[in-house]
Amino acid sequence: MKIVSPRMTLITASAVCSLIVLDTNIVAVTLPSIARDLGAGFADIEWVVSAYMLAFAALLLPAGSIADRFGRKKTLISGLVLFILASLGCGAAPNIVFLDIARAVKGVGAALLLTSALATIGHVFHDETERAKAWAFWGACMGVAMTAAPTVGGLIASFVGWRWIFYLNLPVGVLLMFMVWRNIPESRNEQSARLDPWGSLAFSGSLLCLIWGLIEANRIGWDNSLTTLRLAGGTLLLALFVGVEHLQRRPMVDLQLFKHPRFIGALLGMFAYAGCAQVMMTLLPFYLQNGLGFTAIASGVGMLPFAATMLIFPKIGARLSGRVSPAGMMALGLTLVGCGNLLSAWAAASSHYLPFAVAMAVTGAGAGLLNGDTQKNIMACVPRDRAGMASGMSTTMRFSAIVLAIGVYGAVLASHTQQALSNSLHAAAPEWLTQTDYIASRVVAGDMGAALAPLTESARLTIQPLAQQAFVAGFSTILWVAGLLAIFAALLVGTLMRNPIPAVQMHPA
Repeated sequence: MKIVSPRMTLITASAVCSLIVLDTNIVAVTLPSIARDLGAGFADIEWVVSAYMLAFAALLLPAGSIADRFGRKKTLISGLVLFILASLGCGAAPNIVFLDIARAVKGVGAALLLTSALATIGHVFHDETERAKAWAFWGACMGVAMTAAPTVGGLIASFVGWRWIFYLNLPVGVLLMFMVWRNIPESRNEQSARLDPWGSLAFSGSLLCLIWGLIEANRIGWDNSLTTLRLAGGTLLLALFVGVEHLQRRPMVDLQLFKHPRFIGALLGMFAYAGCAQVMMTLLPFYLQNGLGFTAIASGVGMLPFAATMLIFPKIGARLSGRVSPAGMMALGLTLVGCGNLLSAWAAASSHYLPFAVAMAVTGAGAGLLNGDTQKNIMACVPRDRAGMASGMSTTMRFSAIVLAIGVYGAVLASHTQQALSNSLHAAAPEWLTQTDYIASRVVAGDMGAALAPLTESARLTIQPLAQQAFVAGFSTILWVAGLLAIFAALLVGTLMRNPIPAVQMHPA
């Protein structure tokens, strides 16, 4: 039997996770380019991100069970094959619908990759000190990937086109497949949960209905019966999922964990971090391009203050960990995120980059403190032999928060931009009020040219600054919402995590 170096196992598993994080965040700065190239409105562009995140989040829990049951190495290889093929489909997409479908398939591959990579790290490093070092290294790799993503995406979009952000996954994926074959030992949990198709379908359906309702409400209206039906259906399916898991002898999600305040606090901390900080890697480039008029490459470089502090602060967090409790660290990180978002909301209205860059750096600092700690705190509450379940739960919370945040913030951005533009047009150009919905949708997507195309030359001179101001007003609103939510989460998570780590009796096999 070949002996595998734990160090090389950690490097390989972290590289796989870094590919997913890089791919998740690299798309953000290219979304306006995709909108212009494929003639997409804002709701269409939301689906480019949400189709991937939705499939990713919905499949994380069953993917954790698959990794535990059939082997983490096999799951990694299978996930890489699917990820590479879907990336080729994204790059070749002839229209926005094809791109959305390929992105959803890619999300399935990413779910298989992430849960099995995290479970491998949790299985190999079981000594407390070594595990802490391993998660710190993993967190640093995630920080580097997030730091590089905006600039790399901007460079690729500017010089060779947005399609190459997907095509480049082919050589990288093949290299990672070789590394997995050499450096990842096969491991599994012999008493793993049976696959739970009914629970998986209920959870997937719940997320689909919720995000479908949130995104499509921008098209059909919040008072439309379809919007109400989709949101109600998502809520009912989530309740059904809880009921299904309660009946399982060994469920994908062990509901006994939710009796413990510390575990609930750790999950909420992950949810708030992803929904108030990590999602900004997708949203902030929209402001830089649509609000400040940056190019794709300039917006990628413009994200560096956020990315740099996110990379630096995990090291500061590691030094603070001996003096600050996990509850205190989570509260501090979320407070910084909240303050950064509130400062960004104020700075956005000034229409100057420098104050916005300083505010982004504050948000990035909070994200840096939280990035590794959120995962570590969740895994600490679960026995080693259920590492797959724990990684599935933690990453499900992370990406469910992102996809729901994109839906909520997108709805707020679209509605506030539309309302602000309508008010401006009513005063300055009432003859163009009937075009409000179309102009707002295109402006928010980043396609000012298409937004102004139906207008006369004189109307364009009047309406372009009004449309840009309306977008800035809408974007400031979502930053206020994100900031206040993060501050509230800091108080709640800090309180819940003061409780001791649970001594959990898991469901028997």
